[in-house]
Amino acid sequence: MDLFQWILILLAAFIIGLSKAGLKGIEMMNVTIMAIVFGSKASTGMVLPLLCAADIMAVSYYNRHAQWPQFWKLIPWMMVGILLGVYVGKDLDEALFRKLMALIIICTVVIMVFMEFRKIEKIPTNKLFVAGTGLTAGFATMLGNLAGSFANIYFLAMRMTKNDFIGTAAWVFLVINLFKLPFQIIFWKNITVATLRTDLLLLPAIILGFWAGLKIVAQIKDNTYRKVVIALTFVGALFIFFK
Repeated sequence: MDLFQWILILLAAFIIGLSKAGLKGIEMMNVTIMAIVFGSKASTGMVLPLLCAADIMAVSYYNRHAQWPQFWKLIPWMMVGILLGVYVGKDLDEALFRKLMALIIICTVVIMVFMEFRKIEKIPTNKLFVAGTGLTAGFATMLGNLAGSFANIYFLAMRMTKNDFIGTAAWVFLVINLFKLPFQIIFWKNITVATLRTDLLLLPAIILGFWAGLKIVAQIKDNTYRKVVIALTFVGALFIFFK
């Protein structure tokens, strides 16, 4: 890799740290940057160990805020979605898939903005909402590490407080990303000794991003946090769509 590519992936690692510290929505920029440098499918193997490392940091910091009922509602459906992604992932047009996922995210965020504007605070109780979100998130995370946006939409719909949102998401993604590891190693062969060496060099950037993210998130009030996540998720989806 040349110097410019190293700068790009260090920036992507920094963004991972920011996201796992609580700046949800910004992670889609990392997905795009890594795909530019390594290619769409190869980048998923490069990014996954980095995500696991950042998830461990997030769980360590936000553990006490996890809302376990929400965790158990979402996890089984996401795992099924991952298995579907493993099965069909090799034959899917990834560029088309990313655009479709980005379009779904954009439309959903527009609906959420409308609900915010109309002061609609009803929490979805339909089991199909949980199942549909979980399946889509699992499928999207296996093929392109795009589950974050769908999880954001789910937790925003549940009207969770800032720390509960971050703490629950931290546990969800630690479990889900560890669940994905053997599929990336055995079936897609995207994680190798060489990719892990590169990941090790990127670890300081993640730590720095996580530290910076904690400082930023601490300054954001609960009622403002929802708006920040909605805005970042929307911008991130546009970033993916127009890449």
